[in-house]
Amino acid sequence: MKKLILASILTAASFSSVATIVEMQTSQGTIEINLFDQQTPKTVENFLSYVDDAAYNQTVIHRSVDKFVIQGGGFTFSDEMDPITTKPAVINEPVYSNVKGTIAMAKQGGNENSATSQWFFNMSDNSQNLDLQNGGFTVFGQVTAQSQETLDKIAALVHCSQVPLVGVTKEQCSDENVVISNQNLVSIQTVVVLDDDPNSAQNLTPKENTLIDNVEVTPPQSSDSSGSMAWLLGALLLVAPRLKRAK
Repeated sequence: MKKLILASILTAASFSSVATIVEMQTSQGTIEINLFDQQTPKTVENFLSYVDDAAYNQTVIHRSVDKFVIQGGGFTFSDEMDPITTKPAVINEPVYSNVKGTIAMAKQGGNENSATSQWFFNMSDNSQNLDLQNGGFTVFGQVTAQSQETLDKIAALVHCSQVPLVGVTKEQCSDENVVISNQNLVSIQTVVVLDDDPNSAQNLTPKENTLIDNVEVTPPQSSDSSGSMAWLLGALLLVAPRLKRAK
């Protein structure tokens, strides 16, 4: 019995305190992310492969939905949203729950193993939808408390077609063809590894995904925008917004 108790303690400790630390410098501030190396190894390896290739540098935050998600990792911007080169899809690892302050992989609707480069930050507790939907969305990291302030700053910007923009008024967002330039977009300038020791980050508080074993999934009936939008996430996460570059 003592051996079983000790094993449980060790398992719990490793479950909550391992992470490579990554720093994402954006035009709105810094986002520091603790990656769950041991519990979602394939997803972390996939994410770090894009970091190592500098593929996320000079990309943009292309989607933000109030009290739902902030999404990036998919596009640069020239005359339009230009998709970055992606690698083979990574297998789904729905170990952790999509609670506020976590980062998860975006994927195509109806294909749980389709995640490539895109990711999103959970801006609220999305576990009831995203822990189950499309095989569960893989949470592979957690942001620091200070980083949440940067995410909140992005969420507070004016949005046009779900794209957070700087220096644009709500009146200018009256139609989907609002004219913008690179200076209006939230850019991801660099993403670098601060500490590659998988045991480097302590005091993490990941929540286990306990819903993934449920096989009966019913779309939410609520008229709440965050709930209904969450159910559409699988189909919409890889869609680029239509924005027009300034001449």
